[in-house]
Amino acid sequence: MKLKTKAGALLLTLISISSLFTSCNGQETFGNQYLKLVKVISLPDVKGRIDHIDVNEKERIVYISALGNNSMEVVNLLRGKVIHTIDGLSEPQGVVYISKQDEVFVANGGNGDCYFYDANTFKKTAIVHLPSDADDVRYDSVQGKIYVGYGEGGIAIIDVNTKKQTGDIKLPAHPESFQLDIPSGKIWVNIPEAGMIAVLDENKGKIIAEWRIHDPSEYFPMAYDNRDHRLFVGCRRPARLLVLDSESGKKLAELSCTSDADDMYYDKNTQRILISGGSGYMDIFQRAGIDTYKQIAHLRSRAGARTSLWIPQMKEWLLAAPAGRGNTAALLVYKMD
Repeated sequence: MKLKTKAGALLLTLISISSLFTSCNGQETFGNQYLKLVKVISLPDVKGRIDHIDVNEKERIVYISALGNNSMEVVNLLRGKVIHTIDGLSEPQGVVYISKQDEVFVANGGNGDCYFYDANTFKKTAIVHLPSDADDVRYDSVQGKIYVGYGEGGIAIIDVNTKKQTGDIKLPAHPESFQLDIPSGKIWVNIPEAGMIAVLDENKGKIIAEWRIHDPSEYFPMAYDNRDHRLFVGCRRPARLLVLDSESGKKLAELSCTSDADDMYYDKNTQRILISGGSGYMDIFQRAGIDTYKQIAHLRSRAGARTSLWIPQMKEWLLAAPAGRGNTAALLVYKMD
């Protein structure tokens, strides 16, 4: 009995150790040579879910939408600490730094309001009211436009100079991630509740194509390769990476990926796709040929770290990890080789 007890204890220990290196879908971690954790910046006062991130690259300042905390955290990457907190927000989600004006724009999911802030004084300079659930944002620095997905179905267009809404494209349900092609005026939008990816024409102000993909489904993050006209879509049911022809919607590749994905990036210099998932894992895929992709890394991050930001010039990948399991909330800073 004693020998059996010791053997059982050893088996449980080995299983426990093994689970540390195996994701929830049974895939073992690999690819450590591609990514190195270089800094963990504590967000000590942040509770609850964390949403999107943006950066002032010149000053190395990061803006984090702490949705569950109703705040925006301002982090100095060089000093490795929070330098300011904007409180009293209403479930902030999308955020963008406007370099030309040295301002920060944040979209609130709770009340739908969008705020402009002076990036030095953090004084609120303008408010744009949207109906509800202002979510993901994109910034066109050339034309000075911010695009905001919101409510039961719409993309609002806001002029950063006048700080007024100048356009609105109606959608059948709430939009998740979307991507812009500035030269053509096309916008691709994930609309999981409607079971489709919509293609919009900004100039016409309407949907011009609907791509219905039922398996896999629940598509949230999206990235775009404007050179080769490829659209990368992250699905949650089941967890898959889809590669689509951005002109026709034709599916060109499908690969398993981390679950509960919420942010995705395509790095044109390395031709790599980066995906962060709330399951606590992050993936890197390498383009290996014409419409051929290979997973080169599946690494542990932290549970709930679904949102992230890729900074190509610095080769840095920032992940927002919420508090939990004895850890305070933190910004995880990775360097990619």
